[in-house]
Amino acid sequence: MLIGEVARRSGVSARMLRHYESLGLVRPSGRTGSGYREYSDDDIRRIFHIESLRSLGLSLREIGRALDDPGFTPSALVGDLIRQTRERIAAETELLTRLRRIDAADPVGWQDVLQVVALLQALGSKSADARQRAALSEADGVPVPVEALVEAALSESEPNVAGALRWALARSGDGGAALLADGLGSPVAAVRERAVQSLAELPGAEATAQLRHALAHPDDVVRGYAALALGTRGEADAVPTLVDMIVRGRNDTDAADALSVLASDPAAADRIATRLVGRVAHDTTEAPARGRLTQALAGIPGTTASRALVDLSHDDDRAVALTATYLLRLRDAR
Repeated sequence: MLIGEVARRSGVSARMLRHYESLGLVRPSGRTGSGYREYSDDDIRRIFHIESLRSLGLSLREIGRALDDPGFTPSALVGDLIRQTRERIAAETELLTRLRRIDAADPVGWQDVLQVVALLQALGSKSADARQRAALSEADGVPVPVEALVEAALSESEPNVAGALRWALARSGDGGAALLADGLGSPVAAVRERAVQSLAELPGAEATAQLRHALAHPDDVVRGYAALALGTRGEADAVPTLVDMIVRGRNDTDAADALSVLASDPAAADRIATRLVGRVAHDTTEAPARGRLTQALAGIPGTTASRALVDLSHDDDRAVALTATYLLRLRDAR
């Protein structure tokens, strides 16, 4: 078969077939009387083998070894190809992410594009100062893509930079709430904590909804931050978790403050006082926890809390009784 026919049937151009021949990959088995290259069935089969190996990403040099070296084993080469492919995919994915973030910033001209690229690079800098300046660039009217802010906030361990990133996210609205909520599902505890801390500072209904959902999270830290944030927003759903925090002694002072905010509504105040008293009276509640629950009643207005303190002033636990008596005196003084 002449080279033109081989090219037509194989899909490999005549120029590439000559290149293969110059490299010694495939040589025509014969020549016609006029000196034209003539390919045998074996030659054509080898061409298809070459093209198959090229489709896997092998170089022409590697293909030559694979076809001609009897001792060549493919396992190591295939493993190397897998590694190279993964690296290439990771690089392409990173590039795609960067392009999407630039597009989300809606740049008007190339100057805007270059500015966003510089910000993205600064957010990934090894310098904490550079990362902080990038986060605070929002104050100068330079928008930072929300996705980039969320990614940076979830990975930032330096407190000052983390605070700047949360500030920038809060200024961007609640568009990052869903992305931060994804961080709550991370297997890394530190990432979950950063996600809920960022959500706690994010305004808007979407962030509040995600914080409510976080009240059922299996991580105590996540539940605690969510409850504290919801308490300051006047969300009554946080009450059971806040009371549990007081019982466990986890951020109990902050939890009591959040309950006092919620208790500004008289009806809510009575419900909160009833729940606190119920936990004080619970058989499994230990003495230190009963003391913390009694102290929490100090910030709850209304007759239910006052009556509870009167009862607790006669409690068998001397520490609880003394605390309740002291709180009643402060209450009367006010």
